[in-house]
Amino acid sequence: MEFRVLKYFLAVTREQTFLGAAEAVHVTQPTLSRQIQDLEDELGKTLIVRGSRKISLTEEGMLFRKRAEEICELVEKTQNEISDSSASEISGDIFIGAGETNVMRRLAKAAKSVQKKHPAVHFKIASGDAVDIIEDLDKGLLDFALVFTPLDIEKYNRLELEDKPIWGLLLRKDNPLCEKDFITDDDLQKIPLMLSRQIKDNAATKKWLGKKPSELNIVGTYNLLYNASLFVQEGFASALCIDGIINTKGTNLVFRPLKNQRESKLCVVWKKRQVMTKAADVFLQELQTIHTKVQKK
Repeated sequence: MEFRVLKYFLAVTREQTFLGAAEAVHVTQPTLSRQIQDLEDELGKTLIVRGSRKISLTEEGMLFRKRAEEICELVEKTQNEISDSSASEISGDIFIGAGETNVMRRLAKAAKSVQKKHPAVHFKIASGDAVDIIEDLDKGLLDFALVFTPLDIEKYNRLELEDKPIWGLLLRKDNPLCEKDFITDDDLQKIPLMLSRQIKDNAATKKWLGKKPSELNIVGTYNLLYNASLFVQEGFASALCIDGIINTKGTNLVFRPLKNQRESKLCVVWKKRQVMTKAADVFLQELQTIHTKVQKK
């Protein structure tokens, strides 16, 4: 299986027609069709359903597209890193994955400082929850990840930040719990809840929540809070989340902290034994410098 053919396949999925894909990759349509057919023969699976107007993907085709995208991204990232390493000026892309948190400002300050000193360094930010972010970090698609625990981070190098997330409930203003200053563990049992999927699927959920998942009325999960907040606004459920992610001003939403705060940490993590690019190493040094200054305050 050649890398060139992966790019042909992705062009077909992007353009939705063989003719459009052939024009995009500068080959003839018969050549492109033959290459895709050879790929399917090699895999022993049909990847593309040829329609009269547009193509569609089989289940195997959708999986193959995801893997092909990851391979192409990693190859491009590797090529850029090798090219940048030979330059006298520090340059290149730094890939950062993060969940939703105001602490991202800390990384933004470090990025601003690095970019000012080294204008040829650029930053690519991917947003998602820890499940997606850690998966991309493991695959080498990210240099750093900003994640919350509970999470198995022992296999990563990490910079533990002193910021302590405040957990609580995102509620509609007409919810009786809004009259309380704090939400108790018993309160959590009485209402329909939406949880972050990384909490819901974590092995330590029972200990972390203080309740068995079966003791709670979990009616949904989310990976990014904004869309979940719309469900809360519509009265579907209340969302267990971290304060400061959703700006409740001018909305029908209210945040109320938990009385018994959950033990969690906020960490910047990167793979152990990872060979860093010059740009990534400079960024890490800047981040550690800012972290040290914050600690001394």
